[in-house]
Amino acid sequence: MKRNMSGAGVMIVTGGGRGIGAATATLAAGRGFAVCVNFLQGGETAAKLVNAINSNGGKAIAVQADVSCEPDVLRLFETVDSALGRLTALVNNAGIVGRQSRVESMDAPRLQRMFAINVIGAFLCAREAIRRMSTQHGGKGGAIVNLSSGAARLGSPGEYVDYAASKGAIDTMTIGLAKELAADGIRVNCVRPGFVHTDIHAAGGEPNRIERLPDSIPMKRGGEPEKVARAILWLLSEEASYSTGAILDVTGGR
Repeated sequence: MKRNMSGAGVMIVTGGGRGIGAATATLAAGRGFAVCVNFLQGGETAAKLVNAINSNGGKAIAVQADVSCEPDVLRLFETVDSALGRLTALVNNAGIVGRQSRVESMDAPRLQRMFAINVIGAFLCAREAIRRMSTQHGGKGGAIVNLSSGAARLGSPGEYVDYAASKGAIDTMTIGLAKELAADGIRVNCVRPGFVHTDIHAAGGEPNRIERLPDSIPMKRGGEPEKVARAILWLLSEEASYSTGAILDVTGGR
């Protein structure tokens, strides 16, 4: 295993090639983390991000892997072991949303893919992180931040009830895992973004969704990915060393 040369530690950001994940990887590298940018699609975008980090004096690698596929997850973590060193931070950011739809129009393949990536993927990645971080397994502790959504509280009726339900599972996972791992030196927290300017809205079929709904946001505007990234980095930092099981809303008050 390669020795960790990073001052802050070693981080994996799943779904790290764009949006909130890319902002998190960039900010983390600037704060001294060696970063693995995981991606499923968009390899050129991930490569550009990694090149930018390395060109600015940071250390980053990109690894393609489907987090819902167990062999891919094992390969992802083993690659980080050999290339960057022992993991100290995991950001469970990978997630998908389907086209806007009512529940009676959703088929089983959509639901299976939604929960496979958004829920099972988060569990598989958390499992591998625990095996490396837990003091019960010879680790030195670490921190996990899961990405939920304000939809978990609101339900997203008429649009994404399945997505909202998958993020509700992430909220519950965070609370249970935080209690399970508190004595193992691992903190587990959650960030719940609201309307953030990323391409997830286009994936749902409405790229201008935020512009349609500003009056539903008390601050009357969407957020930027970096604002969510800063919340994630705070929860991973020593400043949040007594916080575990927390769910932090970054929703503009929504």
